Amino acid sequence: MKVEDVGLDPRVVRKLREDGIEELYPPQTEALRPVMQGRNVVLAIPTASGKSLVAYLAMLQAVLRGGKALYIVPLKALASEKYEDLSKFADMGIKVAESTGDFDEVDAKLHRFDIVVSTSEKADSLLRHRTKWLDQLSVVVADEVHLLNDPGRGPTLEVTLVKFRTFNPGAQLIALSATIGNARELAEWLDADLVTSDWRPVPLKEGVYSGGEVFFTDNSRKRFGADDNPVNAIVRDTIASGGQCLVFVNSRKSSESQASALGPLVKRMIPDRLDALARTADRLVGEQDEPTTMGARLGKCIRSGCAFHHAGLTGAQRRTVEGSFRSGQLGCIVATPTLAAGINLPARTVIVRDVRRYDSEMGFTSIPVLEVKQMCGRAGRPRFDPYGEAILIARDDEERSLLMEAYLLGENESIRSKLGTEPAMRSHVLALVATKDADSLDALKGFFQKTFLAHQTDAQYLGDIIESIVEFLQREEMVTEGEAFSATGFGRRVSDLYIDPLSAVRIRDALRRFSPGKQFGLVHAVCTVPDMPLMYLRRSDYEWVEEYLDEVKDGLLVEPPRDLEEYELYLSTLKTAKMIDDWMSETHENEIADSFGIGPGDIRNKVELAEWLLHAAARLSELFNRDAVGECAEAVARVRYGIRPELLELVKLRGLGRVRARARDTRGIKGREALSAGEA
Repeated sequence: MKVEDVGLDPRVVRKLREDGIEELYPPQTEALRPVMQGRNVVLAIPTASGKSLVAYLAMLQAVLRGGKALYIVPLKALASEKYEDLSKFADMGIKVAESTGDFDEVDAKLHRFDIVVSTSEKADSLLRHRTKWLDQLSVVVADEVHLLNDPGRGPTLEVTLVKFRTFNPGAQLIALSATIGNARELAEWLDADLVTSDWRPVPLKEGVYSGGEVFFTDNSRKRFGADDNPVNAIVRDTIASGGQCLVFVNSRKSSESQASALGPLVKRMIPDRLDALARTADRLVGEQDEPTTMGARLGKCIRSGCAFHHAGLTGAQRRTVEGSFRSGQLGCIVATPTLAAGINLPARTVIVRDVRRYDSEMGFTSIPVLEVKQMCGRAGRPRFDPYGEAILIARDDEERSLLMEAYLLGENESIRSKLGTEPAMRSHVLALVATKDADSLDALKGFFQKTFLAHQTDAQYLGDIIESIVEFLQREEMVTEGEAFSATGFGRRVSDLYIDPLSAVRIRDALRRFSPGKQFGLVHAVCTVPDMPLMYLRRSDYEWVEEYLDEVKDGLLVEPPRDLEEYELYLSTLKTAKMIDDWMSETHENEIADSFGIGPGDIRNKVELAEWLLHAAARLSELFNRDAVGECAEAVARVRYGIRPELLELVKLRGLGRVRARARDTRGIKGREALSAGEA
């Protein structure tokens, strides 16, 4: 259908045409009919079939009529991508903001914007702060809504959607999803029209490689050399035909080793791109504050035209890899499945090398069909590729048959709510009381009866979970019960800080034991809470961590437990705290990465979490131990910049990081006064 025939605002039509969009895809046309009528819509179609544009058009229409819109995504990286996309409409007078952090702040400036892009956690935080502009929302978009199935992100997304439907029922809800087994059930829960389709803008052929041959689902075949490495053969064929490759593997180590192995092959095939790749690699390595071996390895791979991509990279490194691939410089990326989770990075050919991955509790397990389908869906670049190929690798004919039946011809799994546990619900129960949206057990139970969990199951046990949580909150003096439930000052602060109430209890108890000079004890305390994912304790770690415990035990605020299983977890908390302390002591990033077996991205993620939790400790210390306020605040700044105490004044200067601050400190420049006097 032509863009002018849908009923869009003429300004939107004009903008679409400027971007080269004259016609809409069939599923876009089908979805826009109910969207233009203001109805809720669940759009469940294959990857790269144009879901996002439907949401963009709904939001633009709403804004041009005087409304506001919120676009909810699961990942910060995806928020940045959607912000960039939507910012293209700035010449229409559309003001777009990205809001993903600072859960303890209202972010008062957001009311000035027409469209806000946020993570589900930030959206929930805004709701907790009762941000007034949320009442003006005309459209709420939930991208990657199938992540309701994710134990980590799903519960918050689920509760956030219920809140919007409860507190702003007039807002239109548009949920975007990959194709899932129970899309109709999801649509029923959201009172939405369901639009599904198998249509793709680029034809996709899916097959399994075995014995030098790819067997496609349409019964066609493609022959390669029987003695050739399968990944090498497919990559060579793709690049020779003018395409790019995405190779999915099951671990970070594999992504790096496979990229290094493919590098010489890819390099020989793209001689005209090598100068540009060298400049990109030089820029990536040169822009690092602290050069790391991982950064050097990535730079070497980029020079060859085949990069790796995983969660251990920094945000800047990931953006460099993604940008180089989009521009056509890189011939191939070898990635872990994180790349398939929403980031728009299609390629001519997708190779799924591994369909099993290691789980610390279950050993090697098969990955879900939905996950494989998301990877396969990256094959074929609209407007660039005449076709896309997605190929799984089998060791023999028996495995070929299994992969074909299970993944390529199999049905996607149904998504299930992950809300039905006390840890998943604890924070949300407190928030409902703190914001006065629920003032009794009946009101709490009534709210949770609106969830996807209650829609899917009888969920009678929900009442027992809610009662148990309320008893906990009352026992820990976060909620009082008079004529109605009411949050105490402690409870309100915990809700605003956006931390698990159990985390708050542990931080409170640690603060009560705090005395001056025990700053490391504060750092360790925030590593013992549920909000901090622990570092894996390797067998080789036991000896040195226990020796470290002997060194620091007098400064700790959380004592070691007697139970053996709990003691092992305690050692993990200490290892995590040691890593953060090394960062605060200006240990080189490369040394931290090597010592702890992690990547620069892992360091930054842990540091960001520690900063947030130490900020929470600082706010809670105002209630429970004012003697700790100063050291908490100092710890926050030291973690933020990765510095020793003597550099705190220097890093307050704009744009001055820990490396430059230390360099100036060694030259005798101790503070702002010296710099203003021209000593820099």
